[in-house]
Amino acid sequence: MMLSRRAAIKGVLVTTIGAATGAGSYGYAFERHHLGVTEASLPVSGLAPALDGLRIALITDIHHSGMVPAADVSRAVNLAVAQKPDLIVLGGDYVTFGDRAFVGPVAELLAPLNAPHGVFAILGNHDDDKDMPAALTAQHIQVLKDARTRIEIRGVGLELAGIRYWTRRPADIARILKKRTEDTVLLLAHDPRRLTEAAALDIPVVLSGHTHGGQVLVPGIGPIVTRKRFPIIQGVGGQDNTSIFVSRGVGTVYVPIRINCPPEVALITLKRRSQI
Repeated sequence: MMLSRRAAIKGVLVTTIGAATGAGSYGYAFERHHLGVTEASLPVSGLAPALDGLRIALITDIHHSGMVPAADVSRAVNLAVAQKPDLIVLGGDYVTFGDRAFVGPVAELLAPLNAPHGVFAILGNHDDDKDMPAALTAQHIQVLKDARTRIEIRGVGLELAGIRYWTRRPADIARILKKRTEDTVLLLAHDPRRLTEAAALDIPVVLSGHTHGGQVLVPGIGPIVTRKRFPIIQGVGGQDNTSIFVSRGVGTVYVPIRINCPPEVALITLKRRSQI
């Protein structure tokens, strides 16, 4: 006997709801905690030969909260240190909605981070301008709040420029980056949309987060956070002579679920563009 149209529709709905419920349960119970290391090579225009092969660990979008436990943060820290990177970058959003109850604790959880050339942090849209940078600084993590610093690696200079999420106007970004030197400049910007300004200023490389890689990627549809909003959702991309890496991050926000988008600690190797 042929199924009635109503019965067929009901069957499809039940199957769809069941699949969605199963995926949601998996994303909540397992995938959001399934933290791993993502390795990527990033081509950099004009990179000095001495910096070719420089390894940077990027940890971003931790969102330590009731939804993102201390165990997940510690796992990210241990994974980053285990890779023995040359330097470590923290990309912002350490807590959610500036929740002060987690500001001190997340800074303490990040305290074991160490690398030969230092640990540097920027601020995201969920971080306040006072308490979060103070907590990180107390743990000997250098916070670049609309500022830049120069480090010397293998006898060659590398400039790190860090901007706040709310620093968006091209004129403000240009002011921070206007002092040009022979050193390679690496822009640390929580929001990957700053790729546009970096490319206009001919900054060779940008490290970002913010997107969570989409956090929930629906098969056949893709990330809920669409490419219409961001130039790249995750991984390696670029514009003109500027390369960018966007990390999926560690935590979750709004809903404690990840689907087809596991959390990561990124290990980025800078390569001379001609070597890629």
